[in-house]
Amino acid sequence: MKGALLSGSMIIAIGGQNAFVLKQGLLQRHIFWVSLTCFLCDALLITVGVMGLGSMITGSRMASIALSLGGGGFLIWYGIRSFDSALRSTSVLDVGRDDPGGGKARQVILATLAVTLLNPHVYLDTVVVVGGVAGTLLLLDHKIQFLVGALLASGCWFFGLGYGAKLLVPFFKSARAWRILDLLIGCFMVWIAFQLLGHGIALIRAA
Repeated sequence: MKGALLSGSMIIAIGGQNAFVLKQGLLQRHIFWVSLTCFLCDALLITVGVMGLGSMITGSRMASIALSLGGGGFLIWYGIRSFDSALRSTSVLDVGRDDPGGGKARQVILATLAVTLLNPHVYLDTVVVVGGVAGTLLLLDHKIQFLVGALLASGCWFFGLGYGAKLLVPFFKSARAWRILDLLIGCFMVWIAFQLLGHGIALIRAA
């Protein structure tokens, strides 16, 4: 459950990738391939974070403390940014810009890869933050459940966003709706941040 909520909160924040998926969905242009590409990139990075980085962290007390405190600090910053966006009403989707993907499936897939993998925040969100939270889970079964939840949230979001774009675009063009969404995202990020910070402090006290 936590994996799905954290991954979902990271993904649904407005950005270049979501704007691109929404516009391809609105244009009914290679929706399946766009959504699948976004999901596979997300799945790879989240899996590396949860199963690779997470395992490394649990084997080192210092690494666990550092990532818990660092991840908590990053999430507080992320939450503050969401609160600021809610106050300033900056998170409004612009679907009127030119489509960078062209009309062919290959061009659209390459554009999707560029929008996804050239964004440095995708690595922070998936490998560092999601992987850092998973690193606080000591049992492999719990990590797998966390991973499954995160991947389900990612898949449901990208395919739902692509195929439901015609219904969702009016909502995403509303500044009020984005203020509410950013506010909810900010609250959840701060909540997770305090859990991470608490875990790091507990490890320091136990040392």
